[in-house]
Amino acid sequence: MEYLFDGVREFNQKDYREYKNLFQGLSRRQQPHTLFIGCSDSRVVPNLITKTLPGELFVIRNIANIVPFYRESEEFLATTAAIEYAVQVLKVDNILICGHSNCGGCKALYMDEHQTQEIPHTKKWLELAGRVKQKILSEPVLDELEREWKTEQLNVVEQMNHLITYPYIKEKYRNKEINILGWYYHIETGDVFNYNPEEKRFVKIT
Repeated sequence: MEYLFDGVREFNQKDYREYKNLFQGLSRRQQPHTLFIGCSDSRVVPNLITKTLPGELFVIRNIANIVPFYRESEEFLATTAAIEYAVQVLKVDNILICGHSNCGGCKALYMDEHQTQEIPHTKKWLELAGRVKQKILSEPVLDELEREWKTEQLNVVEQMNHLITYPYIKEKYRNKEINILGWYYHIETGDVFNYNPEEKRFVKIT
């Protein structure tokens, strides 16, 4: 536990001092250019991958970087509310959905009833990626590894489509007032692939 406190001390003594003017400028306002929707996986670090500073990314993280379909409800909708705030209040220019290799959430899509007994809320959440599972199972796959990366990449595309169910995003996207991007991050190599909707494939960012 102590290393967490040591981290704060090091931040105060080094990082904060280096970016003191930046933090002071951000103390009363933020103007991020991008809404980053990523997986909660500890290996995915948005600011590290994009080399962005505090104040540039508005970040949403959840199991398997999922975007719920738009709906109006009296329930507590954390991801939906954060998307709404980023687009309607902060006026971000970009929405970026970032999936990654070896995603536990995507892998859990294929677990049986026994394996999901202790994670009922995760199981329910992953129903939002049900169409991804159905499509993958309907196509021939060489092995489990191929199924893994195909699921992870198709899930990014599926969640990009979910964004268009939000009326205010659909309008902005049609008017070219907002960009929607899909990325796939390969942890082992550090490579990041951007989805090309015209070619319907992920292309390595070089």
